[in-house]
Amino acid sequence: MNPKQFRLEYLARLVQGEHVGQSDLILEGLASLDAAQAKHIAFVNADKYLDQARASKAGALIVTPTLKNQLDTHNNFIVVDNPYLAFAILTHVFEKKNQHQGIESTAQIHPSAMIADSAYIGHYVVIGEHCVVGDHTIIQSHVKIDHDIEIGQHCFIDSHVTLTGDTKIGDRVRIHANTVIGGEGFGFAPYQGKWHRIAQLGSVKIGNDVRIGSNCSIDRGALDDTILEDGVIIDNLVQIAHNVKIGANTALAAKCGIAGSTTIGKNCVLAGAVGVVGHINIADNVTITGMSMVTKSISEAGSYSSGTPMLESLHWKRAAVRFKQLADVPLTQLLKRLDHIQAQIESLESTFKRK
Repeated sequence: MNPKQFRLEYLARLVQGEHVGQSDLILEGLASLDAAQAKHIAFVNADKYLDQARASKAGALIVTPTLKNQLDTHNNFIVVDNPYLAFAILTHVFEKKNQHQGIESTAQIHPSAMIADSAYIGHYVVIGEHCVVGDHTIIQSHVKIDHDIEIGQHCFIDSHVTLTGDTKIGDRVRIHANTVIGGEGFGFAPYQGKWHRIAQLGSVKIGNDVRIGSNCSIDRGALDDTILEDGVIIDNLVQIAHNVKIGANTALAAKCGIAGSTTIGKNCVLAGAVGVVGHINIADNVTITGMSMVTKSISEAGSYSSGTPMLESLHWKRAAVRFKQLADVPLTQLLKRLDHIQAQIESLESTFKRK
């Protein structure tokens, strides 16, 4: 199959940039600076990549005006303010897209379901009663869609995804393989030494332009809905418990776990393996660094961390012993010692001043 081919001038126009050099240069794909060849375009995002850019065999480079002036080894450029954003836009131009429409013969669809003519339903998909699948949505093989599920337009549902619990999904949502949305939340009432299951009666509401990675679980609400607002992006292996609300354009990296009934604000970033306890609120514009444990509400924007940073093993063992010793000393004793040391310092300072 012939690769996609585009003129440099056309690509520059797509990213609202200025083309410099051979306007009719034909480019066939994107590549890293190290791997690029004459038919590739690569991007340079900072001064630290200039040496790689000078050595690169790329046919054209995406650069800022300042970076272009430092690259006399190349002749063909797309000049923009933000090369990384331009690169992100062009990935969609060269992406191989599924252009199929229609319903495969092995799919099982309830007669009451409403499937858009422009949608694609893959092999062995099962769609239940009263479901809705919007225009140009792609549902890959072996997806299970339970009763009363609504999926918007231009969505992508990867293989082996399960949608249940009356889930409602907006437009341009991507859900990757083996993810379960709308499953039963972890709700049990303890009584006389036993756990009594609480039936989950809420749903999941997912806004527009949401991306959910592979092997994630997003539980339906117990009573109120679990909500992901527009633009939320979620990495692989993320657990979101019942009644959680995540604000617009918030990002969760891999292995995050969010306990039930927690509200996370807009434009937040939770790095890898962050854990969040239940029934707390996190404000807008909060960043939480990797492997932190959030145990109480955060009311102000900013960056927050917890946990122990990596040390050389021997240093870590010494620090752990000291930390344990510190924990064994009552806080009142520490405060008294600090007060005593402060008094001694002040006494010495007074003596030196008199001399």
